[in-house]
Amino acid sequence: MKRFLCFIVAVAALLALAGQSIAQQSSKSVVLHAGRVLDVKTGKLLSDQIIVIADGKVVSVGASADAKPPADAVRIDLPNATILPGLIDAHTHLTSDPKFGYEELAISTPREALTGAKNARVTLEAGFTTVRNVGAGGYTDVALRDAINAGDVPGPRMLVSGPALGITGGHCDNNLLPFEYHAVGDGVADGIAAVQHKVRENIKYGADLIKICATGGVLSKGDDPQASQYTLEEMKAIVADAHRLGRKVAAHAHGAQGILWASEAGVGSIEHGSYIDDAGIAEMKKNGTYLVPTLYLSDWFLENAATIHIPDFYLAKARAVMPAARKNVAHAFASGVKVAFGTDAAVYPHGLNAHEFAVMVKLGLTPLQAIQAATLNAADLLGWAGKVGSLEPGAWADIVAVDGDPLQDVTTLEHVKFVMKGGQVVKNEYGR
Repeated sequence: MKRFLCFIVAVAALLALAGQSIAQQSSKSVVLHAGRVLDVKTGKLLSDQIIVIADGKVVSVGASADAKPPADAVRIDLPNATILPGLIDAHTHLTSDPKFGYEELAISTPREALTGAKNARVTLEAGFTTVRNVGAGGYTDVALRDAINAGDVPGPRMLVSGPALGITGGHCDNNLLPFEYHAVGDGVADGIAAVQHKVRENIKYGADLIKICATGGVLSKGDDPQASQYTLEEMKAIVADAHRLGRKVAAHAHGAQGILWASEAGVGSIEHGSYIDDAGIAEMKKNGTYLVPTLYLSDWFLENAATIHIPDFYLAKARAVMPAARKNVAHAFASGVKVAFGTDAAVYPHGLNAHEFAVMVKLGLTPLQAIQAATLNAADLLGWAGKVGSLEPGAWADIVAVDGDPLQDVTTLEHVKFVMKGGQVVKNEYGR
């Protein structure tokens, strides 16, 4: 027994030493030497830069010649790469995959959560170190966020909405099953008292923000994307309760009236904006409402419609809405509405998020404006300005690297080769 106790003590001592060693390594500063750093605020491409990182945050960024990094810091050299802040996707559904129509009915809540673990890793490795998840069944996005924060699974920083709020029979209700199943979406609520209760319930179960369906949608049966769903009074009640409880509101809105009402009600962002018109643009500019267009999905969706078993009632709406969205969103861009980057990933495979940049540029944004939409603007929309979306002292050390100059060719962002989140290297193809 005495020998056994001595053995246990010795093992405990070794484990303690090992733990100290790991802690010492993780607490060491990191020095990242970059061939080029894109200053997303000014658009300047700065050469031969040193980024000093400690405790997962940026300490300083400056010219290599002027830097005085800690002598014992871990050094990472990327002399031929261009460094940017980690990218932000303000419209994801990590717990869903491209499964449409009646195929969706076979997906359980536990399966949805496990799907989220897979997609979180894929999204992070694609260079998106922060996402806003706007709609998930059974609070699976809350569970995923908490698992990532606990270090159980790899993934981006997440702000999550839980189930999206919607009217009975609307875009965010379950409208594929007949009456006898009595199926109702998790976030369905009608009337001022009911929507106030639903906002409070979502927050009770962990939502960081509130997502509402202000109009009909494309990937739903029996509703009209151009028709408003919630009344202006209902939306005002949702926003008032959310804001009082410290949450922002994102509004799925295709139709012009729903866009106008949602902005007037005080939402932080309009998602999609397919039929945005001059009245909606003026209201959004007056209120500082962000537009989160989701554009690349139409390319992927229509190109793959024949092979992914799209129901006819979805496809008919897609063929009407998606081309109209391109025209109207381009007009909104030209009119100077504030834009944040979002993809609606789940309508197409996760990991392709960066394909959105090229479409934004095609519709009138400069490459820098498109990058700012996925960094500075998205950070502002999320309420995390100065924490994500920029490389400045005090910001989390979320960093991506690519070959070439994304200001000359924004598609380089589709091929991220290095990803760091909170000072920890997630992916490094340069180190092979």
